[in-house]
Amino acid sequence: MTRSTLPAPPGTRAAPRPGLALAVLLTCQLMFILDATVMNVALPRIRADLGFSQPGLSWVMSSYTLVFGGLLLLGGRAGDLLGRRRMFVVGVTVFTVASFAGGFANSAEFLIISRVAQGIGAAMAGPSTLALVTTTVSSPAARVRALALFSAMASGGFAIGLILGGLLTEWFSWRAVLFINVPFGVAIATLAPRFVREPERVPAKLDLPGAVTATLGVGSLVYGFIRAGDAGWGDTFARFALGAGVVLIAAFLLIERRTAQPLMPLHLFTDRDRVAAYANFFLGPIAMMSMFFYLTQFLQLVLKLAPLTTGFAFLPMAAGIFGMSRAVPKLLPRFGPKPLAVTGSALMVAGLVLLTQVDTASAYFGSLFVPLLLMGLGGGMAFSPLNVVIMSTVRSEEAGAAGGALQTMQQSGAALGLAVLATVFGSATRDPAPGTAPADVFVTGMTHAYVVSAIVAAAILLVALTFRTKRRDTATASAQPALVE
Repeated sequence: MTRSTLPAPPGTRAAPRPGLALAVLLTCQLMFILDATVMNVALPRIRADLGFSQPGLSWVMSSYTLVFGGLLLLGGRAGDLLGRRRMFVVGVTVFTVASFAGGFANSAEFLIISRVAQGIGAAMAGPSTLALVTTTVSSPAARVRALALFSAMASGGFAIGLILGGLLTEWFSWRAVLFINVPFGVAIATLAPRFVREPERVPAKLDLPGAVTATLGVGSLVYGFIRAGDAGWGDTFARFALGAGVVLIAAFLLIERRTAQPLMPLHLFTDRDRVAAYANFFLGPIAMMSMFFYLTQFLQLVLKLAPLTTGFAFLPMAAGIFGMSRAVPKLLPRFGPKPLAVTGSALMVAGLVLLTQVDTASAYFGSLFVPLLLMGLGGGMAFSPLNVVIMSTVRSEEAGAAGGALQTMQQSGAALGLAVLATVFGSATRDPAPGTAPADVFVTGMTHAYVVSAIVAAAILLVALTFRTKRRDTATASAQPALVE
């Protein structure tokens, strides 16, 4: 990585080794994303050990992504106000302690509480992680490469988490997928004060009304969908939660429009390409979550694969994501985001459509290998340019807010997506025909979820078509206030 020549702002100490600083930040991003999926492979063991119901099992994932996504905007603004490096270190520390405690969970409730605490720590550190990347690397070309690596961590972490989860669950127990965060968290919290430079603080105020309405709004929607999947769409509580969520999100947007220092500055959504990038960061996890959440269970419950084998089953996807993530920094300046995003989205649609054809007689190489490879290549190509499109076009003083909005879209999409897909799964499997085998019931619900995911992937493709057709070299444009035609 090219060494940065960015001078230290007044009152700060320059990081002596920007390459090490970037490595610390990228490791933190990988740890957060890993934690969103590393639990997936362990879900059958967690359910058997702690007594989760099938609908309730989704809360192991949703409790983390919900709190992470709901508090990201507040975490980004707090970093601007209190210091990004400080929030980064405190957040990593909270996340690490919560991971350690969660490894000792002896009940479903204790595990969910620890996952909530993990989400709080990740929300404190997450926005500052991305903002610190943009201030650590000053060269436009190097910044594009750094942001592409950041995107690779975000995309590849989903697949790597599944592989790592399989290894840890098979060799040790599901508790190891939480304990593994501890050494990494300790190392990050120790090295960050030494190598990561503290940028100059930006005068800011905490928008507590916006934080409350955003968090409660997303939480109400997630709860409403999960409740509907368990109790049916006629359930009064489910309908009330969904209605309250819509009202709270509308109130949040109204607050952000009127407040002087909003958590999510609405002018971030005035650039067409940035809006499209934010939209696909929201839709992407919805399309991907069904594959991770249900396919890991399919491989173990239906194909009877061990957790270790299940983890390695996702290698084609991991290879595809990393291969495309390394290629994107070279392809993006030449072609622009539109051809990459459109091609990648089309590959994702094809992969999900193939997964809708899976049944209990399906074999891995006959039915799953190709879709996983398509999803990896498509995901790496479709989403790797989006970090560059968003973060290279905002002013440095708004990097925290822009990074918080980006990760809020991603994590909120993951939480809402899993809730919606759990609802689809529950509706499809609520009243099976007498004598239907459990494996057939599960596959029916899974394929219904994949149909919805394929529709969402098609929406991602439509959004990708709205990117500008021809753009200046991204490495050059990243130094400008905005990317233009």
